[in-house]
Amino acid sequence: MTMDQKHIKYPRTFHCPWSPGRTNDDKVHTQSDINRMFKGREVVVTEKMDGENSSLYSDGCHARSLDSRAHVSQAWIRAFAAKIGQDIPEGWRVCGENLYARHALGYDSLPSYFLGFGIYNEVNRCMPWDTTVEWAALLGVDLVPVLYRGPWNQELIQALGNPGVPSAYGPEREGYVVRLADGFDFWDFDDSVAKYVRSGHVDPNSGHWAQKAVVPNGLKA
Repeated sequence: MTMDQKHIKYPRTFHCPWSPGRTNDDKVHTQSDINRMFKGREVVVTEKMDGENSSLYSDGCHARSLDSRAHVSQAWIRAFAAKIGQDIPEGWRVCGENLYARHALGYDSLPSYFLGFGIYNEVNRCMPWDTTVEWAALLGVDLVPVLYRGPWNQELIQALGNPGVPSAYGPEREGYVVRLADGFDFWDFDDSVAKYVRSGHVDPNSGHWAQKAVVPNGLKA
């Protein structure tokens, strides 16, 4: 986790131990980690969207890496960040997915090209989910789809990754993300969030999406 004076890189999310879509360099929670993090706690499970991780501030936005190169697919989100930036409190950031360009999966009925999944305040604390929903509505930010909210139930949550389950906005679901419904400090991110990615999500022979011609995802009519 790195930060500069003002902008903060979004951390890598550890995989659940049953996530088949992890690669050799991915970080993975153990089952003991998962029990310690979530057992007896309220969690929110959201659909993992196949886009570019992005953070929006009162003065602009950036992709996950602070030094990442600009890409033509970021034009829309820069304009969106400029539009809502005056309403984002100083020192806060809205984190989510830039879904303008199609990556490995395509979407045909998105409500917006940016879907948020977390809001951090001026003391670098991720807001509780209820507060996130309230602030997203105030800012005009659509959120990622919620698949489950309630007490930790590993059997139920694992079933959300069953093969063939469609996305809320397209034919295929990449996976899901589990987070504590309560707020948590940025430094506790690794102990508060986990993800599941389905097997075969990315074709290793297809090349990186950023090196291809941009194909915009579809918006809801």
